[in-house]
Amino acid sequence: MKSIILLVILFCTQMTLAQNQQKPLRIGVGGLTHTHVHWLLGRPDRGDVEIVGIAEPNKDLAERYVKQHDLDPKLVYPSLDEMLTQSKPEAVTAFGTIYEHLEVVQKCAPLGVHVMVEKPLAVSLAHAKEMEKLARKHDIQLLTNYETTWYPTNHKIFKMVQQGELGSVRKIVVHDGHRGPKEIGVNEEFLVWLTDPVQNGGGAITDFGCYGANLSTWIMGDQQPISVSATTQQIKPDIYPKVDDEATIIITYTKSQTIIQASWNWPISRKDMELYGKTGMAIAKNRNDLVVQLNENAEIKNDKLKEMKAPYDDPFAYLAGIIRGTIDPPVNDLSSLENNMMVMQILDAAVKSAKKGKVIRLN
Repeated sequence: MKSIILLVILFCTQMTLAQNQQKPLRIGVGGLTHTHVHWLLGRPDRGDVEIVGIAEPNKDLAERYVKQHDLDPKLVYPSLDEMLTQSKPEAVTAFGTIYEHLEVVQKCAPLGVHVMVEKPLAVSLAHAKEMEKLARKHDIQLLTNYETTWYPTNHKIFKMVQQGELGSVRKIVVHDGHRGPKEIGVNEEFLVWLTDPVQNGGGAITDFGCYGANLSTWIMGDQQPISVSATTQQIKPDIYPKVDDEATIIITYTKSQTIIQASWNWPISRKDMELYGKTGMAIAKNRNDLVVQLNENAEIKNDKLKEMKAPYDDPFAYLAGIIRGTIDPPVNDLSSLENNMMVMQILDAAVKSAKKGKVIRLN
């Protein structure tokens, strides 16, 4: 009789787990001033997530986005506290200033609400450490989203490195940026904080430097960088008087080097990566175009890669998969807290290096 009861309990538990895995993840949106929020608001309904609340005190901004994406105005709350209390999300995606990321975690973590922030993780290493402590204490997921995380080309290069097809890594070169936030026409709400050293932590060095730090940390695995050096410039002080608009970061490892070129001065928008191994090279020209040469005498191959399969093609599907338990991510995953704490160490050292004009060694 006891065995029958146990079987019934086990069956019911499995049924409940299966039903929960099929339910859309209840997502709350923390802020609308980061225009990457359109990625979520304009996302086709895939049945995996449901927006249950939006926290945004700027009524005009909220009304514009609600109208643009044909959303229910009742989803909007004037504060994060009210949104959390009333809509009870399982996870919050932070689309406010980078400075506000800490506050989002401070309010969500004690409630057991998971958090995904837009890159970078935090405005400073000090903020990042507080966020990490809260996430560990309350056992929540704290993920960071980068556009380049979902590029098939980057994942192909990573796989080639893991399989030894290019030999041991010798140099990584990452280029990220565009003509400048004002030049490409970002809205005023975004521009105000993006060009503020307190709200954004810097200019191009943080806005685009984080991409290369994220990819380099991922590819190099558990390797601790030896040092970081950086140079920044204000090429357009008339447009960006408070922050840098040009930055170059050099990360040195035991037997390799990463060069990150972050700029608000490129003539075109770009997010590309070059990787040079001991024997071969691979260049991710963009999301789908990959150039590979396995050795000096080998043919240069140009491949057009297909998009990755769901849920590995989209940040919100990935978030849902992790929380629902259908994805078990590796520790050093691109979105992981472990990876992005190292990113913050690198950015922190880069900012110090640029200010002091010297190489910063990492412990």
